[in-house]
Amino acid sequence: MSLQLEFIKYLQYEKRYSAHTLVAYKSDLDQFIRFMDKEIGDFEFNKVTTKQVRSWVVSLMNEGINPKSINRKLATVKSFYKYLMRQGHAESSPAHLVTAPKIAKKLPTFVQEENLNELLDLGLFPDTFEGLRDKTIISLLYGTGIRLAELKGLTLSNINFPEHTIRVFGKRNKERIIPYPRSIELPIKEYLQLREEINGKNGFLLLTSKGNQVYDKLIYRVVKKHLEMVTTVSKKSPHVLRHSFATHLLNHGADLNAVKELLGHSNLSATQIYTHTTFQKLKEIYKQAHPRD
Repeated sequence: MSLQLEFIKYLQYEKRYSAHTLVAYKSDLDQFIRFMDKEIGDFEFNKVTTKQVRSWVVSLMNEGINPKSINRKLATVKSFYKYLMRQGHAESSPAHLVTAPKIAKKLPTFVQEENLNELLDLGLFPDTFEGLRDKTIISLLYGTGIRLAELKGLTLSNINFPEHTIRVFGKRNKERIIPYPRSIELPIKEYLQLREEINGKNGFLLLTSKGNQVYDKLIYRVVKKHLEMVTTVSKKSPHVLRHSFATHLLNHGADLNAVKELLGHSNLSATQIYTHTTFQKLKEIYKQAHPRD
């Protein structure tokens, strides 16, 4: 077994990375190896120099690859060499001193509260299986802030109706309990009644009309279709509803640490980006409240 395959197996079974992450790591490593094959001929990990790693990063920049992707690729290589060093296959890492290009911070896109209230409250979803399922998808994404993968993986047993909570398994299979708004309970129960007629044996909460577990493209399509009814924001994805969830909580005075826990972030810095989106709200409050404005 090659060292890079050993590394991927380690990430899969020891670190318990998701399938999507594993594919990205493998792709990044393969790209790195192909470049080094051209640079040094008979490629060996211990022959790679820091200068060659920098050349690889420069080549990625010249190809027009965005800085965020380059940062991820370089992080993959650094992680791989750390693994080699722990396993005794390498004495040092040629990527250790290589710095990635700076990433320009982009503020998260979110949908205004009134737009989402319009979508969920004005009867825009038909009382069919697909209509109620789609409303459940939108309601859970916005009402709990969960990720697409977490939504897709929800099972019937993950919903606790008496406590008004859901149990989700996030990145690295980390479990968290999230409350959901009481307003979405009735649509979910209405969906569940029709769901029984489709496939009562499938344990996943969200199903296709054929009784199978929903898939990523279906969820993206549902979100895009319905957000187009009420907003003109450029991005219309499940993650935009997650952004909206966090932004609206902070706008209404939620504690930043509490929002961090609800989102399943491992550190506070990942949550702090949402504080920038509330600045306009703070300006409005200031204009209304300050006696000298």
